[in-house]
Amino acid sequence: MESLAQNFSHYFRPRYAATRHQQRYSYTIRYQVYAEELGWEPLNEHKLETDSCDDYSHHCLLEHKRSGDIAGCVRVVIPTTGNSDACLPFQLHDISAISSDKLSHLSPGSVGEISRLAVPSSFRRRSNETGKPYILDNHNTTTIFTEEERRNFPNISIGLYLAAIAMVELCDLDLALVVMEPRLQRHLKRYGLLFNQISTPFELRGKRALFELPRSELTRHMKPQIKLLYDMIRDDLEAQPWQIQQPGSSKNNNDSV
Repeated sequence: MESLAQNFSHYFRPRYAATRHQQRYSYTIRYQVYAEELGWEPLNEHKLETDSCDDYSHHCLLEHKRSGDIAGCVRVVIPTTGNSDACLPFQLHDISAISSDKLSHLSPGSVGEISRLAVPSSFRRRSNETGKPYILDNHNTTTIFTEEERRNFPNISIGLYLAAIAMVELCDLDLALVVMEPRLQRHLKRYGLLFNQISTPFELRGKRALFELPRSELTRHMKPQIKLLYDMIRDDLEAQPWQIQQPGSSKNNNDSV
């Protein structure tokens, strides 16, 4: 029986979005999910969803190997020292009663926030489609996903979270933050991702809270199969040319995904 990591690697590949062209994939997916599908962001003629935090973020993509289509995106926002206008996404919202000694003693550049995780609807398997052929039409080519490929669609989100955590480690951050629903935190806990709630719940398109994950806890509690998948994703990302890039930079002329 194949491990989760081996099975995942058959179908998906993590990609660091080092160029503006690559980052555009993230903005397009985010627009499809957050603007067109959920209605959380306004529609616009460019069909891109962006904000000021993108300029100091590391963006990761998940590529479906066989088709080359992008199955999801996530970013890690890292405000840098000396940029007084830079902030973390959670600071843009009215979040009170934050209880974290770690957060209050951290300096800019040592903390990052995982945000804007998005998976397009074409890569979210629906329960009533079992046994049916699934066709993705991306206007240029048509992809027919096999049943085995679709069985792996639920692993896309955890793969994206692991890619974000890998970037936290690779960027040598002391603390990772994320705003999410408490029920999602309980789901991630089953994998050994022990995000600790540090704010009272607040209303933001549903009930949400702010959570933290210190560097010392990034991988300590991961289930063995999740740790194998994490190591694979981390090693893959580390081998890519992200180290020479600053968030928001497009010096790399290789615009292929």
